[in-house]
Amino acid sequence: MAFETTLPSSHSGNLVSRAMSRHGALSVEGALERAFSIAFRGLVYPQIWEDPVVDLAAMEVEPHHHIVTIASGGCNVMSYLAHSPQHITAVDLNHAHVALTKLKLAGLHSLPSWQDFYRFFGEADDHRNIRDYHDHLRPHIDEATRNYWDGRDWKGRRRIKSFQSNIFTKGLLGRFIGMGHVLAKLYGRDLTGLLQCRSVEQQRAYFDTQIAPLFEKRFIKWLTNRKMSLYGLGIPPAQYDALAGGSAMAKVLHERLEKLVCGFPLQGNYFAWQAFGRSYAPGASGSLPPYLAEANYAKLRNAKTAVTVNQVSIVDALNKMPPQSADRFILLDAQDWMTDAQLNELWQAITRTARPGSRVIFRTAGKETLLPGRVDDVVLRRWTYLAARSHELGLQDRSSIYGGFHVYALAN
Repeated sequence: MAFETTLPSSHSGNLVSRAMSRHGALSVEGALERAFSIAFRGLVYPQIWEDPVVDLAAMEVEPHHHIVTIASGGCNVMSYLAHSPQHITAVDLNHAHVALTKLKLAGLHSLPSWQDFYRFFGEADDHRNIRDYHDHLRPHIDEATRNYWDGRDWKGRRRIKSFQSNIFTKGLLGRFIGMGHVLAKLYGRDLTGLLQCRSVEQQRAYFDTQIAPLFEKRFIKWLTNRKMSLYGLGIPPAQYDALAGGSAMAKVLHERLEKLVCGFPLQGNYFAWQAFGRSYAPGASGSLPPYLAEANYAKLRNAKTAVTVNQVSIVDALNKMPPQSADRFILLDAQDWMTDAQLNELWQAITRTARPGSRVIFRTAGKETLLPGRVDDVVLRRWTYLAARSHELGLQDRSSIYGGFHVYALAN
């Protein structure tokens, strides 16, 4: 596997601000957007919250495919390697996500063994990881990535030290989950108790008695009704409205968390482990993202996939690509953020660069696909919405925080 990278050092704020700007700076909504763009400039997702198993089932990856995806924390980029596509282009507006993706790619080839790789990125709370960074990783990453991990966070600590103190508790999402645990404790609930459940039936009982009552608390209803309360989930104001769908946010969060807790066996859902244990299942024997599983390690290392990682918007990346040069497009939930003009620009770029047989997958905070009536019919008629397959795979998405999973195939 070969990979090339580009990481501008100081553009995250401007890129995110431009992506977020839907209202005037002096309006209430505009002020909320600016606040979110500031919050989004640092590390947001130490772990990506889209299920890569569902992604891969939807994509049906073949060896000649070129995948274009938003990188986020890099977990899914790494997991796609197990299927050995020809090329992966990963982009993100956030320089921290680009740096994390690049560190994972370097670790795959530079760390001596799977045990070292898993300890670094799966446990991420061992002082030996700092030694391994200097001995094995740092010499093989570019200057911009070194500057990021050698640099210091807002507390003055070197960022690389996050890997000796559980990086999954860091970043915007990590702190949000931590605050959720603190809030639950104030009401006498210890959310880590879920990890003691040994069946879906026990998980259901735990949810009904320990978690569900929290959403009836007056303060939690009030708090979740504030748009800024979900910034820690990476949900900007525009996506908050889509997520709520006209309902009280406490009710929506109750429903999504119910699926996370009760929808899948705990031993097979690493998203639940992250939410309630802030780690993966101990001993590396439990549920793991595909890229961390020992059974996939050799396939990932031996993949001949070329990987390009850039800090750029997906539209800008596509506009620089030749016509009919990509096969699979993964948009995560980014379209929830977009205006109609941005959606049309994106889908024009996708349609121009899509080869015959291409697929696009994405998630939405709401349940329905957001494209009809917003993307030009001339463009959208080129694509077929695989409604039944989308619904089927959406039910299988273990992360459970999205309302809808959607698959489009190029019709002609």
